[in-house]
Amino acid sequence: MLSRWLIVLGALWIWPLRAQTEAPRLEAPVPQASTASELAPAATKRVVVIPVRDEIASPVLYILRRGLKEAIEQKADVVVLDMKTPGGALDVTFDIMEALAKFPGETVTFVNNEAMSAGAFISAMTGEIWFAPDGIIGAAAPVSSTGQDVDATMKLKITSYLKARLRSISEGKGYRGQVISAMVDADYELKIGDTVLKAKGELLSLTSTEAGKTYGEPAQALLAAGTAKSIEALLEKKFSAGGFTVKRLEITWSERLAVVLNRLSPILLGLGLLALFIEFKTPVFGIFGVTGIVCLGVVFIGSYVAGFSGHEPVLGFSLGLLLVALELFFFPGVAIVAVAGLLLMLGSLVWAMADLWPGMSFGMAWSGDVFAGPLQNLGLGLVLALGLGLALAKFLPSGWVWDRLVVGSVVSGSAQVAGGAPEVASGVAALIGLQGVAATALRPGGQVEIAGRRYEASVAVGAIDAGVAVVVRGRSDFGLVVEKTDA
Repeated sequence: MLSRWLIVLGALWIWPLRAQTEAPRLEAPVPQASTASELAPAATKRVVVIPVRDEIASPVLYILRRGLKEAIEQKADVVVLDMKTPGGALDVTFDIMEALAKFPGETVTFVNNEAMSAGAFISAMTGEIWFAPDGIIGAAAPVSSTGQDVDATMKLKITSYLKARLRSISEGKGYRGQVISAMVDADYELKIGDTVLKAKGELLSLTSTEAGKTYGEPAQALLAAGTAKSIEALLEKKFSAGGFTVKRLEITWSERLAVVLNRLSPILLGLGLLALFIEFKTPVFGIFGVTGIVCLGVVFIGSYVAGFSGHEPVLGFSLGLLLVALELFFFPGVAIVAVAGLLLMLGSLVWAMADLWPGMSFGMAWSGDVFAGPLQNLGLGLVLALGLGLALAKFLPSGWVWDRLVVGSVVSGSAQVAGGAPEVASGVAALIGLQGVAATALRPGGQVEIAGRRYEASVAVGAIDAGVAVVVRGRSDFGLVVEKTDA
């Protein structure tokens, strides 16, 4: 089954104690008391590096959300965003900003070497912004998905909202709120003291040198916490050489595939449920059962890769799948087992599609509408399955497809002779004690072949595979009752 892509963020190393400064020699040497900081070993910092590359879109959100959750679970100290982006979708940007706010540790952006538009918003959300020597940041005015200017009224609304949000996350961070506002609003004048850094009528963009200049009393850097040639150099400046361990994440093809799979979740759910329903209505486990399980499994995989699902829903989904398999192969006809398994699988899918974070209780998740989206997808899937099921019931019985779903050549079953002529019923009764072969698998119902003719039949206990020799032991209102000849 599915395996969890685990993050191993390194072991905890202990720095040796620094040599104590010798006390001055006196006639009677007096030991010098050491401070607590001198006695305490310096622990290495666990660092997770997450790429924010190319256009800001769902794959970036997926890997960032997955990386942040794993960083929380592994108790990482620092998350570094390795940023090189021209910008992207505003809604995805807001989702990324919300995800960053849930990480309890230190967050750092490394502008390597471009953080434009949406990249500037995301950078503003982190605790520190570092720059590569050729790094640039800025020009964050909202535009449409095609890159064109949005309507003037809508632009004013978006700009006002962005500035308010940026002010709220930039409190206590020097000039950051003013700087990002100047990147968003062309009519905003950035002025520190008597120095005008950006006049009205243009958007602000900064190089690493400009972002690192200091202003005011006491002097503060305009935006940059520092400059470094690489992330390793940045971490050495912050934590000293050897004072950290690094785990790097990368966007893979699976994140890009998950974008498509999650958009198709309601359709896949509907097709999966319909396929399983058809499978339960047919006597033989086959293509419909496989199709239903695959469709539901694909929904699960998409949620898993998107960073929604942890490893816990895997257990529920696997147990539900096991119950369905038990009903199909070992306890056919015991509907409660299959229904329980199907409900467990669906519950696990809803759980997997919910954006749950480590430490979030069920009550918090429910009150925060975390399950609203997954339940909506499940509802759409059920509606689709019902609609397709009704269409199948109306059109397929008279078509060639239906003829391949059910066998129409059954003759003289007890259900067909009920209420018929006595001689027909007596003919079926005469079959009791005769031997034949299972024409289809009996789970518990199917067909048997006796003397060259097929009859509806069922097995009282267990199941019989196709081709197995059977003997007729009785009949019911729905066909013959048979068992294996060696029983």
